[in-house]
Amino acid sequence: MKFSGFPVARRALMALAVAGLVASQALAPAQAADNPKVQFNTSAGNFVVELYPDKAPKTVANFLQYVKDKHYDGTIFHRVINNFMIQGGGYDAKYVEKPTRAPIVHEGREALARGGPRNVVGTLAMARTSDPNSATAQFFINVHDNAFLDASSQSPGYAVFGKVVSGMDVVDKIKSVPTGPGGPFPSDVPKTPVIINSATLVK
Repeated sequence: MKFSGFPVARRALMALAVAGLVASQALAPAQAADNPKVQFNTSAGNFVVELYPDKAPKTVANFLQYVKDKHYDGTIFHRVINNFMIQGGGYDAKYVEKPTRAPIVHEGREALARGGPRNVVGTLAMARTSDPNSATAQFFINVHDNAFLDASSQSPGYAVFGKVVSGMDVVDKIKSVPTGPGGPFPSDVPKTPVIINSATLVK
């Protein structure tokens, strides 16, 4: 008799657990839908990136401000390395570096601590110098799983703040273009410029 209530209680707990799971699954798409998206119209085609302000808020805010300021319009992918990454957003088609705002605070370890993605294929991070707090406008898209770029206790790494959600075939096309010297760069520059015609906030 003393165990007579157990199955009922167990069923009730299981029902609550299932209800909670269903609720969390229902919320997940809505949360993802709230993330800002930016469409890149390039000379190689279009692709769209989704940004993660809950993982790297300072980095996303910085990137979106450059988008809103039309900074990326007319810039090129000036560094393309197959099986590594494609980098752009800093130079125009004549290799003139565009002026930028002040550098941002690096969020590598913080982004990972918030459950942010790692530097895997299709993800975005900001380019910088050896100083972690030096990123301004230039960004890169990983075209390979680059675990060595992730933050760790030994390295600040590179904070992933978004991911390509459509048009990855365009990114793959860009990563495969022939490269060589160009402008002030001794190598890895597309022989035919890959131009970002526009970067537009679509959501």
